Amino acid sequence: MRRSFLASVAVAVVSSVLLAAGASHAAESASAKPAAPAKSAVPTVTAAPPAASNTVPADVRARVVAKLHGATPNDVAPSPIPGLYEVTMGGLIAYVSEDGKYLVSGNVYDLDSQVNLTASRRNAARAKALAAVSENQMIVFGPPNAKMTVTVFTDVDCTFCRKFHSQIAQVNKAGVRVRYMLFPRTGPGTESWKKAELVWCSPDRRDALTRAKKDEPIKGKPCGDGAVKSQYELGSDLGVEGTPAVFTQNGDYIGGYLTPDELVQAVQDSQKATVASR
Repeated sequence: MRRSFLASVAVAVVSSVLLAAGASHAAESASAKPAAPAKSAVPTVTAAPPAASNTVPADVRARVVAKLHGATPNDVAPSPIPGLYEVTMGGLIAYVSEDGKYLVSGNVYDLDSQVNLTASRRNAARAKALAAVSENQMIVFGPPNAKMTVTVFTDVDCTFCRKFHSQIAQVNKAGVRVRYMLFPRTGPGTESWKKAELVWCSPDRRDALTRAKKDEPIKGKPCGDGAVKSQYELGSDLGVEGTPAVFTQNGDYIGGYLTPDELVQAVQDSQKATVASR
């Protein structure tokens, strides 16, 4: 997964971006409490934003790509604002001036329709990034024919991640399939990262993840950190800062820890909003 200047810029503002888009998540701390599902303050749409032009001049693409490490010409698209071009990398969206000198990170609202144009584009980018990952690169709990599916970035040592997983049977019974991806918040080389590696390298990853979240020792041989690194970088590119981080199939970042009932309600609300905007 590409690590980019755009991703670095977004780290400083991602919390406010997610809040404006109607998403929240619980980052664990000594005084942290479970986050309730967030509601969008402004409606969003899934259609592409209006643009002054349907094309991006080749010289503009070249300038933007030259300034943003990791960007490709296909990452640059028209934006709703003349003179600014949209750049999408992973699940991150920003706007760059045509001379490649200025970058704007934030949401674009249509004040006439009261629609957050960036939110729908960001959700679509997240959904595309998640859909590109094979489920062989995830740890999945729940039947393939479940009514709802969520992707959850998890840390084996996170208190709320453990609480969420302790209710995984109820979550599955409620009709939600959970696709876990490993996101050791403390980063490479740390104890949590090493535990994540052992979980991934285990012959039975589901059992290993469950035991790790119960703080039971995991026995196994290292098989490299490539898979954990890839999942961790994807989470970073999608704007994950705290765990658990729950995404719907349409790219909505719906919250941190949620009870089974709250999770079902949040997914249903997201599905309804998507259908209503079509």
